[in-house]
Amino acid sequence: MPQAEDRCAPPMPATVPGRVCGSCTLCCRLPDIDLFDKPANAWCRHCIEHKGCSIYAARPSVCRDFLCLWMTDATLCADWDPSRSHMMIYRQGPQVTVLVDPDHADIWRRDPYHAQLQAWAAEGAPVGGYVIVFQQDDVFKI
Repeated sequence: MPQAEDRCAPPMPATVPGRVCGSCTLCCRLPDIDLFDKPANAWCRHCIEHKGCSIYAARPSVCRDFLCLWMTDATLCADWDPSRSHMMIYRQGPQVTVLVDPDHADIWRRDPYHAQLQAWAAEGAPVGGYVIVFQQDDVFKI
């Protein structure tokens, strides 16, 4: 699974006006975060579930610099809000990475999500892009 450090690359994309993380804490649970010795799908020791980070003001850059695709892509409709989709999505160059909440492991296979993931894969294919889905211990390339 990709490391949280891998997701951070300058320059930071702008946040879509009106979008906030709110009570979503998927980025505190789903990715590996070596800095905190945190494996994938385990809660960060600094996270207060559905509330946020207990060290927010002093959080490291690996956390501070990350924004999921929901926060940066205005074309995503409300269905893609991580608190609704139960997925954390981000781009890594031509790759779209999808981390699925293990409590909702098959949600990515349902519409509208699956159809959009396939569309992203098709759009990226001509330039070597693809979509990769991490569902618990399984990895799927679309």
